[in-house]
Amino acid sequence: MAIEELDVVRRPQAEDTSPHGWFVALLERLLVPIRRGKRPEPQPAHGFYTDTTVCIGCKACEVACKQWNQLPADGFEFTGDSYDNTGELSASSWRHVKFVEQFPTPEPISQLVPQSTPQRFSLEVLPTPAPVPQTQGQPDWGRWLMMSDVCKHCVAAPCQQACPTGAIIYNEFANVYIQPDICNGCTYCVAACPFGVITRSMTSGHARKCTLCYDRQKDGLMPACAKVCPTASIQFGPIDELRKRARKRVEELQAKGVTSAHVYGDAATETYTELHSFYLLVDRPEVYGLPEKPFNPWIHMMGDYLRTLLTGALTFAVLLAVFLLWSK
Repeated sequence: MAIEELDVVRRPQAEDTSPHGWFVALLERLLVPIRRGKRPEPQPAHGFYTDTTVCIGCKACEVACKQWNQLPADGFEFTGDSYDNTGELSASSWRHVKFVEQFPTPEPISQLVPQSTPQRFSLEVLPTPAPVPQTQGQPDWGRWLMMSDVCKHCVAAPCQQACPTGAIIYNEFANVYIQPDICNGCTYCVAACPFGVITRSMTSGHARKCTLCYDRQKDGLMPACAKVCPTASIQFGPIDELRKRARKRVEELQAKGVTSAHVYGDAATETYTELHSFYLLVDRPEVYGLPEKPFNPWIHMMGDYLRTLLTGALTFAVLLAVFLLWSK
């Protein structure tokens, strides 16, 4: 973004032009809570593009997200899952760096066929090195796949469709935003999300997730996580521009022999819409903890309604038969 944080504080503050007088001030105070606010002007859709090939797992995005959004610290327990101490996205962790270790099965060097690739993991992204001599131990095969996970900000979000109070909306930047003062903590959105993003806070009782730093966007600033990313793995901007950038990056990687490189979530599928937070991956989505084919829950709702009607009709028929038999 062109505007930096220091420029925001230098802007002249708007002067209070409201009418004076205690009666007008009192009336204004009484009417403000029930007055409908002015809808913001729609802006070009913005989102995230995450290039996992340059993520170094530094967790700067996690720290920046917590610092800016004043989220409580968590994840002090040893999970035993590589360097992942957060574990998953939650109400207090809106960014989660995943560490996927892909190393061959530990076997004696004598049992490995020379120049053969271990079959446990798919490592086509890396050139297969020649096995090292037996005196040096195991062959140097392996890699770490790292990905900074976040809310996908779906174009047609199931959480927004499932919310009964209207707490989940689309803001002017086409981002999915939860209004905590309207959320009643029913967790319908938690069940509806196919990516397991939303969770209910144990302190406030409200559903919480990434806001895409809505407060920063309104001031022309990029989200905190993208601001601090040292390798530009997390990129922020207009969605159309990010999609072009991601597809160009895929072409570059495939030209270098990384044939498995692909973009996840940049285009709609038969069962799900495109995402405003999409990823460049070098392995199957399941390896990164993403569903291969996410689907909207309402796709199967027609069958659920039909089964409910049939169950109700059958129950009514049984009760009617019992009543007729009893009356005789």
